[in-house]
Amino acid sequence: MQSSDISRKEIYRYLGYRGITPDAQIAAKVEECLEKLLSVSEPKCAVKRFPVSQPEAGVTMIGDLVVRSEGLARNLTGCKEAYLMAVTIGIGVDRLIARANVTDVTAAAIYQAAGAACVEAWSDEVNARLLAEAREEGLFGRPRFSPGYGDFSLEHQRDFARILEMSRIGISLSDSLLMTPSKSVTAVIGLSETDHHCQVTGCDACDLGGDCAFRRE
Repeated sequence: MQSSDISRKEIYRYLGYRGITPDAQIAAKVEECLEKLLSVSEPKCAVKRFPVSQPEAGVTMIGDLVVRSEGLARNLTGCKEAYLMAVTIGIGVDRLIARANVTDVTAAAIYQAAGAACVEAWSDEVNARLLAEAREEGLFGRPRFSPGYGDFSLEHQRDFARILEMSRIGISLSDSLLMTPSKSVTAVIGLSETDHHCQVTGCDACDLGGDCAFRRE
């Protein structure tokens, strides 16, 4: 990832600047922190593709994974395949945040915000690569859908860890199912023969708003 790949607007949003432009001092601090964060980040991903079926209402099978979730079932309606994806920007970011929590709380807050923006940017990049690959086969992607969204239970993080062998890219799970490194994302990306014009950048950036049947909740 390059600095130019990261949305400053997203960093500011995570910092709480909604409709407000930060002053020059904060903007400069953000740039300084972002450069440091990128210097220690190690973007990695693990991806596998599986057939999808829906044997009954609200139940989706992705390979051998059975998920009971109305939200995911709606998102994957009409899909024959799906990617399971895990991405991370590495443990170095967590260490940077931990050190800053002791020495510079402003920097720590910025590292948290920049880390969140960076892992989303990395997720978008991996997502775009996968959809480009699928598009060559005449398939179209649905919005990313992650454990913890709506009724898609966080318990399925264990399944992602098993199926994707997430330890190979340095991701582990705590007893409470939180991922380490903290700036990591797991998601399902459905593949359909019908183009619903779903954006790689996700539902928040889409003009359809609440009118899309496949929208994440």
